[in-house]
Amino acid sequence: MNLKQHLRAAAREKRKALAHADFASAIARHAGVLPIPKGAILGGYHALPEEADPALLLERLVERGCHIAFPRVAARDQPLEFHRVPDDGILAPGVFGIHEPLPTWPRVTPVLLLVPLLAFDASGHRLGYGGGFYDRTLEKLAVPAIGIGYAGQEVASLPHEAHDRTLDMILTEQGLRHFR
Repeated sequence: MNLKQHLRAAAREKRKALAHADFASAIARHAGVLPIPKGAILGGYHALPEEADPALLLERLVERGCHIAFPRVAARDQPLEFHRVPDDGILAPGVFGIHEPLPTWPRVTPVLLLVPLLAFDASGHRLGYGGGFYDRTLEKLAVPAIGIGYAGQEVASLPHEAHDRTLDMILTEQGLRHFR
């Protein structure tokens, strides 16, 4: 097992202990401080079990006039594609079991991404799941990234490679923190 695989396993265990029912409402209270203009298209995500869930935050952002797009894995080793969900649309489990839009739904380019994570450090480095999808997407889109996580997911430091993209901000139950 390499270092990142070991860190991922430890971070998953730690995240299980951090998960709590009040998290979604705690981060939703911070919707007004996010640097997202009214009418902007925001890349959200559908949370996996025990993952920091942005569902209520996304609802608040829609109430503030934002449009939400969800990621879809188009192919391995490619950036994510983002699609708007039609009013009657329901996300379906994709390649990795993550709920995602259908490929026929309107494709859009978000101006900002909310990004799931396993861990983060004070420099904005993010430990993801190892597929590189968000790194490739952030490289291609060159848009700000806000990690969504529990405050307790912060670690002293994370290893990072040239292809790893850093977060611009992190939103936890404690509020929004800027890295740059």
